[in-house]
Amino acid sequence: MTNKYYLSLAIPLIISTITVPLLGAVDTAVVGQIPNPAYIGGVAVGTVIFNTMYWLFGFLRVSTSGFAAQANGAEDDLKSAMALFRPMIIALLVGLLFILFQDAVLYFAQVFLGVKGEVKAVSAEYFSIRIWGAPFTLMNYVVLGWLLGMSHIKKTVFIQIMMNIINIILAYLFVIFWGFGVKGVAVATLIAEMTAFLAGIYFLSKNDKLRIDFHLTILGKELLDKAPLKKMMIVNRDLFIRTICLLLVFNIFTAKGAAYGTEILAANAILIQIHYIMAYFYDGLANASSILTGKAVGQGNRQLYENTVKKSYQWSILFSIAISLLFFLFKENIIPLFTIVKDVITISKEYEYWLVLFPICSCFGLVFYGIFTGATEAGLVRNSMIGSILIFFLVLFPSTHYWGNHGLWFSFIVFSLCRSLLLWRYMPKLREKLVFKKAE
Repeated sequence: MTNKYYLSLAIPLIISTITVPLLGAVDTAVVGQIPNPAYIGGVAVGTVIFNTMYWLFGFLRVSTSGFAAQANGAEDDLKSAMALFRPMIIALLVGLLFILFQDAVLYFAQVFLGVKGEVKAVSAEYFSIRIWGAPFTLMNYVVLGWLLGMSHIKKTVFIQIMMNIINIILAYLFVIFWGFGVKGVAVATLIAEMTAFLAGIYFLSKNDKLRIDFHLTILGKELLDKAPLKKMMIVNRDLFIRTICLLLVFNIFTAKGAAYGTEILAANAILIQIHYIMAYFYDGLANASSILTGKAVGQGNRQLYENTVKKSYQWSILFSIAISLLFFLFKENIIPLFTIVKDVITISKEYEYWLVLFPICSCFGLVFYGIFTGATEAGLVRNSMIGSILIFFLVLFPSTHYWGNHGLWFSFIVFSLCRSLLLWRYMPKLREKLVFKKAE
């Protein structure tokens, strides 16, 4: 496997993952043209609620990609189909539960976020429309994961870019041109999510591996086959625990930052957004590594696995150097893109050097994650995250006591470094777990 082939997978996936946060960002930007700050706040709150909901169930895409890649490597059409149908049922059920209990979800989310007054009313209006897209969004996670696992990279990129273009056009028309307000921006996003799902279904309908020529009763038995069903549930459980740990870290980080005052909270929020952009670049590499690892495991091909690990090391390091260097060189221009408040910019500059360290400390944790999920060995990912969050807590309280917000950032960087070191430490154990039939 050449560097060119690895990057031919990784670069489109990087472009694809960078589009992920755009739906909420576009909604906020468009509604920001309405001369009422409560609209911006309400849509921002609604976006946080949906981002959290969907982030919690992001494992549907990740695990599906791993199982599909293994089935593709084994050239097993039945396993390929089951890799899609099993998680699709889970996604549909979870999405319907969100709709069924939407009032409870909204109530507890607003209480947790401390939303009041007009912002509360606007966020409820936005939420009550977008919630109907939950089944489509979660099922689309499965569709995208399956297409990734089957190496249909261009189709996944097309679906996500198309979704964002539709959202941008409709949001502008509904809000700016026709004046539908918050309802308009919510409906635009809902239509974009539904259209993306339908596009995914169209691509699936054209795929030969899903044209299974046997009776539906046999398909039903395969869907409920205990061994693979149990394996899928275990992998999804472990990835869910990993996500809970990540949300806990970011929520604690935000809460601690708020204790230091509004301006430091705002500065931290800007720097964390830049951190997210950095992380999305690594997510593309992780997806490429996941596809190749799954294919290697499915084929029983040790050489492909070893080459994937080698490329993951190599490009993790190169990307880390490039991202850190670019941020260091252009940090004076980057931070003002996020705010015009001079005091916040000044405070951000005080802590910006922590972000120079982030790519170097986090690269292996963010990229090797793809190797483990491609091998569907999420238990080791779960263990590494639990270990990292325990160390985060041990470091957090003394460091924030003595160094304040610098201590908070130090704790976050230590957490990121531990994710890398623990996954790196688990690499030999992963290799022992995998069974390979051929050397090349």
